[in-house]
Amino acid sequence: MARPQRILQIMRAPVGGLFRHVADLTRELADRGHAVGLVVDSTSGDAQTEQKLAALSDAVALGIHRFPIPRLLGPADISTPFKISRLAADLDISILHGHGAKGGFGARLARFGSRTRKAVYTPHGGALHFNPRSPSGALFMAIERGLLGVTDALVFESAYAKETFAKHVGGAKRHQVVIHNGLAAAEFEPIIPNADAADFVFVGELRMLKGIDLIIEALAPLVGPNGLPATLIMAGDGPDRGWLEQAIADRNLQQRVTLAGVKPAREMFSRGRCVLVPSRAESLPYIVLEASAAARPVIATRVGGIPEIFGPTSDRLVPADDAAALSSAMAAFLNNPDAASADASARLDFIRNRFSVGMMVDDIEALYANLGR
Repeated sequence: MARPQRILQIMRAPVGGLFRHVADLTRELADRGHAVGLVVDSTSGDAQTEQKLAALSDAVALGIHRFPIPRLLGPADISTPFKISRLAADLDISILHGHGAKGGFGARLARFGSRTRKAVYTPHGGALHFNPRSPSGALFMAIERGLLGVTDALVFESAYAKETFAKHVGGAKRHQVVIHNGLAAAEFEPIIPNADAADFVFVGELRMLKGIDLIIEALAPLVGPNGLPATLIMAGDGPDRGWLEQAIADRNLQQRVTLAGVKPAREMFSRGRCVLVPSRAESLPYIVLEASAAARPVIATRVGGIPEIFGPTSDRLVPADDAAALSSAMAAFLNNPDAASADASARLDFIRNRFSVGMMVDDIEALYANLGR
């Protein structure tokens, strides 16, 4: 058994796949005897945020701590790392693990000057989604490059993320590892859609980066072999919800598209026959993992680490930012759902023994232990 560690997980906000990763990691580390604390932003949040954090309370023996961690660069980016450093000293922390660009920034600056604490950084996409030739992208890459000297290990959820980081930023002096996100055993139970399920389902943030505009454009002309127009249900919320509602109205799709609000992914898998993930950029999206583990057909784009999940079926991925290609793939599903189900079975076989929470935490726990030597 690994020597017990005292760990601070640091992130800006408990949202999306990043929080899912941190929550799974925190619970499993606590179950294995490690003492874990959590640092999150104090300037944002709502009732849902508090519920998520409260659900983790039994796994964070070192508490949940709130400091200002702004989305954009600001004065708190100077003061908060000092606060995290003092907290780490008070709690006798051995590992500072920062998640996302801002979590990684705080973790690594808080490690500065300490010989006993180690800083681990998982970008989760973050700055990797910026164009390094743009002014903001160049700034973020320069900051990342400057922090490499106080980065003891880089953890990437996909080989794509590791390659992109190395290309635009560089590498840590010691450890760089790819550790895929993982799912719990119960998530590998297949889901059968309801009898009244829509043809397609989307689960995610309602923003252009996720390709919601491409979905509407691709869906509009589609008619199934039964002569009926294709239908869609979409779960989630986000900054482009207003645009989406207007686009649905402009194309007279109100009877074909249902907006379900924020719902659990597995619930939505029963309400649509094929899962759509037409993202323009990703690292290693949980939604593709979750849908594949539930044995659902998935139409996704060839971006980020998605090919690493698709494995033997990666040739089925469609180009990003291509509504015509997406529409063709959706039409192929409508006309031959059995072929899509066969692909789904092959993907399930591929990921079952490669993407588990247990394997993910085994590898991260071993990394923590190696840093202490």
